[in-house]
Amino acid sequence: MRRISKISRQILAQNSGRDPDRLKLKLALIRHDPFAFFRGTNPLFLSSLSRMHFLFRAPSTYVCGDLHLENFGAYKGDNRLCYFDINDFDEACLAPFTIDIVRFMAGVDLAARELGFSRAQGRKFVKRFRVEYVRSIGSGKPRWIERSLAQGVFRDLLRRAMRRSRRALLNRYTKTKNGSRRLRIDGKRVLAIGALDKERLREFSNRLRVPSTDRRFFRFIDAGRRVAGNGSLGLERFVLLVRGRGSPDQNFVLDLKFAAPSAVVHWLRRSQPGWQDEAVRVTRIQRTMQAIAPALLHAVVYRGQHFILKELQPSIDRLDTAQWRKKPRRFEQAVAGMGRVAAWAHLRSCGHDGTASVEDLQAYVSGKRWARAAERLSASSADDIRHAWRTYAKDYDAGALAAT
Repeated sequence: MRRISKISRQILAQNSGRDPDRLKLKLALIRHDPFAFFRGTNPLFLSSLSRMHFLFRAPSTYVCGDLHLENFGAYKGDNRLCYFDINDFDEACLAPFTIDIVRFMAGVDLAARELGFSRAQGRKFVKRFRVEYVRSIGSGKPRWIERSLAQGVFRDLLRRAMRRSRRALLNRYTKTKNGSRRLRIDGKRVLAIGALDKERLREFSNRLRVPSTDRRFFRFIDAGRRVAGNGSLGLERFVLLVRGRGSPDQNFVLDLKFAAPSAVVHWLRRSQPGWQDEAVRVTRIQRTMQAIAPALLHAVVYRGQHFILKELQPSIDRLDTAQWRKKPRRFEQAVAGMGRVAAWAHLRSCGHDGTASVEDLQAYVSGKRWARAAERLSASSADDIRHAWRTYAKDYDAGALAAT
């Protein structure tokens, strides 16, 4: 039997306690390619960085903590309009803004190579992201990608999201029989749930109270386990089908996700604002960094643990990197837009809970030294991830992980 590598031991340790079936899915997903591995192993990526690097003495803002190409997307806000923004805040915290920049640049390097672009093209994409980020911070005004003014990849995504009806989303996740809806247990997006867990979720949902929302809105219909993401796969996560505004076609599908501690906070070893709990950390930062928060975003308690509740947003509303193969202009357009969005999110957080002022952030970002260092560090980190993935892939293919 092949002896398991240090890399694989780290990955298993970082995912200990997760649901075995979904952990198995995660281990298979991150085997696919270096970019998938990168997305699912943020703690491993962080452990390869030196906390003593001068980049991590940069001004602090709220950060996403796991910024990469597939953690942006289109969603419907609580005003029912569509936005393109960062859409995953599980790792969010107060930290040097450069953590987001270095991680995103490393992800661009990895994704570009997997899509067949040359190293020189990858460097060009990284530089374009950085230029747009710096320019947007320099303006000092947080904006958002307008639905009416969006161009190219963003226009297509937002228009598709705007056209999607509630019934279409319901039909994707549910099926109707005799005028009543039930979740579609397909083994891909939604897994079956035991009778005891379903009853517990029924009790939780029926007792749920959210300000400005009719108490009947959360009347329970059905529940399942949700399969989504690379990093969070294996954590407790549920899909709830509730009455909403009326059955069957005004039912709502909700996402209920366990709020785990941030790997960035663990790596930084710095004090944080006095968050009441992990779910409050995520929801408060998300409401601050996004232009508009998604519908029904709330921190809740389920079985004594802290969860994040929000309206389910379909994964098809993320930009599909696979479609950019041999399309460098589309890839560059995407990373440029993400550079602006990341900058606006950091600007919105300035002045909150010990974050830097806009002026301090602008002064730092206008310098040249940090930008050159960030590009070098992200490139070396991407190389480290490729090496780690090759080691992990050998373990996985040899069946060594299944034997542990």
